[in-house]
Amino acid sequence: MRFLTAGESHGPCLVAIVEGFPAGFPIDVEQINRDLARRQKGYGRGERMQIEEDQIEILTGLVNGRTIGSPIAMRIANRDYPNWAGREHPPITLARPGHADFAGSVKYGFGDVRLAAERSSARETAARVAVGSLARQLLRHFGIEAAVHVLQIGSAALERSGVTFPELAAAEQSPVRCTDPETSQAMMAEIERAKAAGDTLGGIFEIQIKGVPVGLGSYVHWDRRLDSRLAAALMSIPGIKGVEIGEGFAAAQKLGSQVHDELFYEHDRGYYRRTNRAGGIEGGMSNGEVIVIRAAMKPIPTLTRPLKTVDISSRQPAQASVQRSDTCAVPAAAVVGELAALTVIAQAFLEVFGGDSLKEIEQRWLQFQSG
Repeated sequence: MRFLTAGESHGPCLVAIVEGFPAGFPIDVEQINRDLARRQKGYGRGERMQIEEDQIEILTGLVNGRTIGSPIAMRIANRDYPNWAGREHPPITLARPGHADFAGSVKYGFGDVRLAAERSSARETAARVAVGSLARQLLRHFGIEAAVHVLQIGSAALERSGVTFPELAAAEQSPVRCTDPETSQAMMAEIERAKAAGDTLGGIFEIQIKGVPVGLGSYVHWDRRLDSRLAAALMSIPGIKGVEIGEGFAAAQKLGSQVHDELFYEHDRGYYRRTNRAGGIEGGMSNGEVIVIRAAMKPIPTLTRPLKTVDISSRQPAQASVQRSDTCAVPAAAVVGELAALTVIAQAFLEVFGGDSLKEIEQRWLQFQSG
């Protein structure tokens, strides 16, 4: 299964094309819309979220609500487009530090940094959420589920470590997608302080995926390792600057005896671990434990009190351009990350159990389950 996205931030629409999705699978369009709505929520979002109300339109690949094995084309209209269409816009020549404005303009020879900003915008991630929602539905059919929560925004951090998968449901009730009410309030206070100062905030979110069978991914080539593929998917989200699996960076400070998960076996239970410091992945493959991924997001580059830059037209010192933006988008990025990770898991799942139709996959899955 592979996919492509197209579209610009203020263009008519975003488009995603998914190829290799099995035939005969019933697609829940409203589930995709619910995931799109989750991406738009979150304390600290900007004015655009009051304009957009993302809804998916599936153009191809379905007959009577079921996939037919051909490419699935999906469209999300940009409701903000009429506010921009047909209007003359003077070039923006003030690149924002931390954004794609400068490097993109140099690379493609633009005299207007807006041309780089339009495609590099995080608006594109709405299309990837739609793709990931398809992946979620397929994986859920085979008992694989994911959830996400925010661990930190600015200096406000969740003190209790080791939040279990069932506890993550509480995050969906929080404006900042945090499982703890007191920490949620501290995070919102941080956002308010940053907003008042004309500044922005980043943070850390954690994805957990349960029910993943042993053996997804591979150690035989670098680009087939499951952890490297997950890291690439997460790092491709605008603003993400760090990814770790399981103990991650903390493992570098410990002895091997404190890091590796001992393996046990009981006749009625089968193989199991008492710890999951590896985050569900060993040697580039899933090991049957819950997959745990954390990602760090930097503060958004658009500040209402802009940073120093250079006008790319006159090459004179200037203040960076100010555009409508969020104060903090970590809760939204968490949803994007969750669904980007599920897309990778679905691709790896289909490599092992895949076929042209859902029936074929179910047969292979049952054979695997029976041992």
